[in-house]
Amino acid sequence: MMQLRDWQSECIARALKSFERQSHFLCHATPAAGKTVMVASVARALFDDDKIDFVLCFSPSRAVAKSVATTFSQILGRSFNGRIGAAGGSYTYQSMGTLPTELWRVLNDHRVLVVLDEIHHCSGSSADDLIISNSWGRTVLDKIQGKASFTIALSGTPWRTDDNPIVLARYTQPGGELHCDYEYGLQRAVIDGVCRAPNIVLTDNREIHLKSSELGLKTYFSIRETIKHGHITYPDFLFRDEVIDHTLFEASKRLSEIRQRVPTAAGLVVAATVVHAEQIATRLSALGEKPVVVTSRTPEAHEVINNFRTSSDRWIISVGMISEGTDIPRLQVCCHLSRIRTELHFRQVLGRILRRPAGEPSEIGGWLYVLAEPSLTEFARRIGDDLPEQNVVSFSPRSSKQKSDGTMERTVVPEDSGTSEWDFSVNGTDIWTTRPEQTWQKETTELSMSNHYWSEVLSLFGDRVL
Repeated sequence: MMQLRDWQSECIARALKSFERQSHFLCHATPAAGKTVMVASVARALFDDDKIDFVLCFSPSRAVAKSVATTFSQILGRSFNGRIGAAGGSYTYQSMGTLPTELWRVLNDHRVLVVLDEIHHCSGSSADDLIISNSWGRTVLDKIQGKASFTIALSGTPWRTDDNPIVLARYTQPGGELHCDYEYGLQRAVIDGVCRAPNIVLTDNREIHLKSSELGLKTYFSIRETIKHGHITYPDFLFRDEVIDHTLFEASKRLSEIRQRVPTAAGLVVAATVVHAEQIATRLSALGEKPVVVTSRTPEAHEVINNFRTSSDRWIISVGMISEGTDIPRLQVCCHLSRIRTELHFRQVLGRILRRPAGEPSEIGGWLYVLAEPSLTEFARRIGDDLPEQNVVSFSPRSSKQKSDGTMERTVVPEDSGTSEWDFSVNGTDIWTTRPEQTWQKETTELSMSNHYWSEVLSLFGDRVL
């Protein structure tokens, strides 16, 4: 029998007790905590108590649905392929509209537990209120609510970017706060050794030059300041070779350090587009790496992910294929180079590198590298707020450095690059700060950036950042 974590045992007991008086249970557990094992164990207890006949699981992607089926089969000791004689079946939310009528009839004819993974993807408050219900939420309301014997909803990030209500959820009145039947936060998960401690490195540049025929030369001292003036956008930075090179170099260096102690440790790059992923692969190859690329265009993409999961390859580059619920515990370093800037996505990406396998040294954390764009900086600060006893956030500002001939290294965008009417250049050399109190070798650097900007940044984090 699988050894359960303390929080899993607590949540299982809480769910079984709550089912004595209600049919729905919402569990909010930080990404990478082990929610699937927990809910499969609840299903086993309900089977043992002869309270259910069948289990239906729904999740956001095929990769996660397949992983859920594997875990349930292991925990229950029975097949979980949805066929006759199986304990249940695992499906995606996308497939709900094409599932056969016979499957939905099971909910009327038998005692069924329905598991709704990453429930925040489904919005809706009632079957009649279609204005604020998306298609997945409507299906849950029409075909599952009031028909399933029990429902368990899971989420590592239980909120929606559109602020619409999560389907089947209960909210406090007044105030509108989401009511969770069980919560397991990141702080406790790190203390318990369930998750790795997060380290978020915000990459910035102290010398950004914009030049146009009309307004001349402008120099900015940060990504935040440059974006604020509206001439250059966040994606413009993402696609710059020197920005990519800098981020990859530092992340690759960190990965090499980790692999000295964990030889199978790996890194993930979350890219913005397929073309961007190919660009990143080229830049990683220039560092001597042999990255695996997986996108929606990759043949047998899920097989590629499964092979990477058990290989010793160092890097995988993904466009939307390795996200919430994807279980690759050997991922320990991640470069967030996606266009998406929502807190939900940020935390889910961070969760990919926080899953700690048994036996791993507790002092080895997960490292996330992101650009110091205003929204991403704020999300990093909030992660730091979740872990007030740790120094979660560090900065990697870039400074000028002279070449051997005394001139300054610069990179200028060609006129036909399509970046905008501005020529755009960033300083091409680096000075770094690192997070204090690490077991890794420390660096000390002099920060010669704008005092005004540096004061503004540090004010966000108080005294929890170097």
